[in-house]
Amino acid sequence: MPVTFAVCGCGARGLEAYAPYQEQHPDEMKIVAGADTRPERLTMLRERYGVPGELCFPSDEALLAQPKLADVMIVATQDRQHVPAALAALDKGYHVLLEKPISPSLEECRALQRKAHETGKAVVVCHVLRYTRFYSALEAILRRGDIGKIETIDAVEHVAYWHQAHSFVRGNWRRSDETSPMILAKSCHDMDILRWLAGEPCLRVQSFGALDYFKADNAPQGAARRCLDGCQCKDSCPYDAEKIYITDPRTGIRGRGALWPCGVLASEPTEEKIWDALRTGPYGRCVFHCDNDVVDHQTVNLEFANHIHATFTMTAFTQDCRRTIKVTGTLGEVEGDMSENVLRLRRFGMPEEVIDLREEGGAYSGHGGGDFGLMSSFCKLIAGGGTEGLTGVDVSVESHVMALAAEASRLDGGRTVTLSEF
Repeated sequence: MPVTFAVCGCGARGLEAYAPYQEQHPDEMKIVAGADTRPERLTMLRERYGVPGELCFPSDEALLAQPKLADVMIVATQDRQHVPAALAALDKGYHVLLEKPISPSLEECRALQRKAHETGKAVVVCHVLRYTRFYSALEAILRRGDIGKIETIDAVEHVAYWHQAHSFVRGNWRRSDETSPMILAKSCHDMDILRWLAGEPCLRVQSFGALDYFKADNAPQGAARRCLDGCQCKDSCPYDAEKIYITDPRTGIRGRGALWPCGVLASEPTEEKIWDALRTGPYGRCVFHCDNDVVDHQTVNLEFANHIHATFTMTAFTQDCRRTIKVTGTLGEVEGDMSENVLRLRRFGMPEEVIDLREEGGAYSGHGGGDFGLMSSFCKLIAGGGTEGLTGVDVSVESHVMALAAEASRLDGGRTVTLSEF
């Protein structure tokens, strides 16, 4: 029998990242109910996954007011809605699969952790990078001791100029007071990976960063408030909304079709719908005339209990959206680019070993296969009666504390923050 799911939040993550696992593995997963404030998303839930109309609800509250309808509640709403819905779901007897981040509030993170232990239910956070072939192979190399004792880790998240503009300047995660700071909203994945690879708790962090470029002071002469309103800078501006959402073969409707990011602008998007969204909605705004406040670059220094030192850089100013990492040890080094899905292991004094993790055909789910890797692991966990997932609430709260401490450091001019005191 498949594990049954209800979904709070039928957006890009709930309905388009995790739900599609059912299409390939109907023996493992079945969606039986869902909630979203947008009627068109509920229509997609009914038509794509066969959920009866009477089990499609207009709000999380309406869904959670019902008797328990499934084994699992996926909570994939906006950041500050996560914990209230997850707590209510646990009280109803659901296991919870929770989109990251848990919450920008440390108190809420701790409250969910306590509730998970009280109820004895599984609470797994969607830190999907742990479930990728790339990071799983890297972690195995380090645990085997192939490079000796780990000394340093250097990780970079290349956000990509167009992704920054889409999600963190024009989009849902542009303001930390409405959602989360950038280090949590975008890079809690990376804090989780660093903690996992280090293998010991983080002791201290220090961080610097700022919103430097995407603000009104940097608007070029002749820039319009909206890209389609006669902007004189369109031809030379890489952030032009027409380029990103219409014509660019990597991101635009003509190249990507209904896939992300165009699927965020309109349900079942067409070129006509995208044009209309750019004329009237937030994604057609000039990147220099939005109400964003999250940083566009940030660095973090981290010290772990086993004397491992790590650096992390998040930058908007890259061509492609990818992650790179290099780990050095007493007997060798290993580095890789997640977009290539290749690791290069160099044991000192020996030839380089290239570890090719690409699957035949090159087909992956989102996040380098992590989305479906998560769903596979989670379905097996619940079907087997388990509660301790690879990215359970305890380990996830730990990496959230790292991120929140880093943000506190950044806001205080780079002050070193000791996590035991934080």
